[in-house]
Amino acid sequence: MIPGFVDCHTHAPQFPNIGVGLDRPLLEWLDKYTFPLENKYSDVDFARKVYNQVVEQLLKNGTTTACYFGSLHMEGTLELVKAVVKHKQRALVGKVSMNIKNDAGYFNDTEKELYDTEQFVKIVQSMNNDLVEPVITPRFAVSCDEKLMTGLSTIAEKYGCRIQSHISENCKEIECVLDMNPDAKSYAEVYDKSKILNDRCIMAHAVHLEDDEMKLFASKKVSVAHCPASNTRLRSGLCPIRKLLDNGIKVGLGTDVSGGDNASILVAMRRTMDVSTHLELLQGHNRALDWKEAFYLATKGGAKALNLGDKIGYFDTGMQFDALRIQVYAPGSQINRYDYSVDTNEEELASSLVQRFIHLGDDRNIKEVYVKGRKVK
Repeated sequence: MIPGFVDCHTHAPQFPNIGVGLDRPLLEWLDKYTFPLENKYSDVDFARKVYNQVVEQLLKNGTTTACYFGSLHMEGTLELVKAVVKHKQRALVGKVSMNIKNDAGYFNDTEKELYDTEQFVKIVQSMNNDLVEPVITPRFAVSCDEKLMTGLSTIAEKYGCRIQSHISENCKEIECVLDMNPDAKSYAEVYDKSKILNDRCIMAHAVHLEDDEMKLFASKKVSVAHCPASNTRLRSGLCPIRKLLDNGIKVGLGTDVSGGDNASILVAMRRTMDVSTHLELLQGHNRALDWKEAFYLATKGGAKALNLGDKIGYFDTGMQFDALRIQVYAPGSQINRYDYSVDTNEEELASSLVQRFIHLGDDRNIKEVYVKGRKVK
């Protein structure tokens, strides 16, 4: 038995594009692949079908808690909430907010966006489902102006909601944000002026944060969702997680589909170790994260990043039982049993089993999934 996995950042509407378009940089990829697809979620039937598949797939892969970006559409994103409730996953669900015009026509009028967001929050909270919460979701400072972000932070404060967005994923993105906000000294300052940054805020990526921005994140208790797959696939950069942790910043893992090419947190753990090792090899310092630290980020670290650390992420008296039952040597899996072992006692055997699962396992090894004590797989 191990704690359930926590995915701190994924885009539910983008799952139909998973695995394609990953030869393009971030902003080009958004225009070509992301906005046209997300526009389709005005169709509630389309949204319902996709979102049920998404939630089922994440639970199959052991993701007991997910922090979702939805689309711009309130009714469409409510279908994501319904899918989460139906399949009994724990989730934060955000209706995406955007008000800056783009060629895809994928944006809202500011007043409409603020109204829709507040209605979405009220509807989700009125469901009184203790597994599902709304999260305020300005897409990022390229697609939201200060007026919208300030209004969204006001809604978050009024209803006690978390806030999620993106920051410093890509160098051209940073240039664009600073061009749009010439009075700001940094990307983080753009968000801070709108009161986005606080202890309920989860920022995805943070690949290229400056030292002053890291200090700001630490002082405001902002969390980071590390998305190594999409950062690599879209050529955004190598995020220095060791440095973020050393600066006192809470970090969890995100799959970031469909910039990320896999919905499994197991894969995110492996990519996290790879990226950290590459940085150690390139820089010659900042020791790479090991499997124990990657496992922490996927469970307890992710729970703390989402401000759920008092409920989930590890096993202890009084915690809610989000858990996975693992069969390491499952028939047909990638892990074979051999008549040889380096283990000399039960503790070494237990450690080897966990390592094998982290490095080689997949959904075939995840035999049962529990959310708040209820078996959902």
